[in-house]
Amino acid sequence: MQKRTLGEFQVGRIGMGCMNLDHAYAPAVSEEVGERVLLGALDAGYTLMDTATLYGAGMNEERVGRVLGAHRQQIVLSSKCGMEMVRVDDKLVRVIDGSPATLMRQCEDSLRRLKTDVIDLYYLHRWDRKVPIEDSVGAMSRMVEKGHVRCLGLSEVSADTLRRAHAVHPIAALQTEYSLWTRNPEIAVLEACQTLGIAFVAFSPVARGFLCGPELDVATLNARDIRRSMPRFADAAHAKANRELLPAYRKLAQQADCTPAQLGLAWLLHKQPHIIPIPGTQSFEHMQENAAAEGVALDDSLMQALEALINQNTVSGERYDPQATSEVDTEHA
Repeated sequence: MQKRTLGEFQVGRIGMGCMNLDHAYAPAVSEEVGERVLLGALDAGYTLMDTATLYGAGMNEERVGRVLGAHRQQIVLSSKCGMEMVRVDDKLVRVIDGSPATLMRQCEDSLRRLKTDVIDLYYLHRWDRKVPIEDSVGAMSRMVEKGHVRCLGLSEVSADTLRRAHAVHPIAALQTEYSLWTRNPEIAVLEACQTLGIAFVAFSPVARGFLCGPELDVATLNARDIRRSMPRFADAAHAKANRELLPAYRKLAQQADCTPAQLGLAWLLHKQPHIIPIPGTQSFEHMQENAAAEGVALDDSLMQALEALINQNTVSGERYDPQATSEVDTEHA
């Protein structure tokens, strides 16, 4: 796989989002399936591996540590702090906490779970508005000073917040949802990253499965699948309007001689050289399919056709429900 620059590292142009193995979309996969996907990703050329304290309440970090620990020197390991699952009244509740003491404790926990002495890229998963971004990033800079972390990242923040953080300590990567159907980064953060020399890591690059080809029926999803709370999937009117985009999208994939998922990833790779998509999957076959997207060539006319078909004006519904929307700092238009 060809490389792109992320801070001090050169990483594969497509990274591996590990979340899906333990969190958000379906029950955690078996040890055997997870091992096959992660080790297969190494063989397929993935080098950037992305996990977080939040995913599976630490289970995803533990899985990554078990499976990839012996291959530590082959990967750029990234994780996230500032958001975790906490047990309250016998229920696991998601908590955003950017206080320095919490971030330091989570870093120590992540190092232990990942079976490593240093995390290559450590993100603030969400900005806790109760804590100045300067204080959270200041605490993370001390992790770098101690040698626990090599470089810092931010997730789901605005261009203004990024600049404030970057003034405290250099930010190597900004991670935000970005795909044909979620274009918020185009408002300001993509340009800010390019100006500051910061890699942009695009999560959910195939629109949470929407761009993978088959039509998704929310009624068939696991009861804990996060798409059940997302208006674009859960609201019948929005879902119907969005499904109507798919036939034309599939035709464009045929024109490009690739799968629908590969088309969505190739679009991101052709947008800017500082963009690194990190698709996630529970499937060995889909992991290989995603890796092959870097070989898809798109000419200007096909790029224009894609952007005219699926964009912020043609997609129906918000990407998050009101609660999740309130937790992100990303620009919204």
